Amino acid sequence: MAKYKVGYRRPPKATRFKRGESGNSKGRPKGSRNLATDLAAELGESITVRENGRQCRVSKQRALIKSLMAKSLQGDVRAAAALLSLYARVITESPEDQPIEGDELQILRRFAPRLLRSLGQE
Repeated sequence: MAKYKVGYRRPPKATRFKRGESGNSKGRPKGSRNLATDLAAELGESITVRENGRQCRVSKQRALIKSLMAKSLQGDVRAAAALLSLYARVITESPEDQPIEGDELQILRRFAPRLLRSLGQE
């Protein structure tokens, strides 16, 4: 019977993981949450806000947006920039959703052959 050779990528049999045993037994526990889920949960919680002299309950996310809007309307340039940046990322349609028409189509028709030649595919 040939003796087992220990070496590169061949650990001793005694030190290998046993069947059914995890290599990271003290790893991330089940049910632990990451930053995205913690942030979503925190922004979803409700708080009481006084608006026009009366109290109403809104989510923290909604209150944050209301606060940014109020500050930007008072002339805070940083708040306005943050609000417009948020609007541009979240609300506007992506270019893939819009059909290509008119001038853009003509530009692409003129540009495509040059691009193919430069890539050496034509």
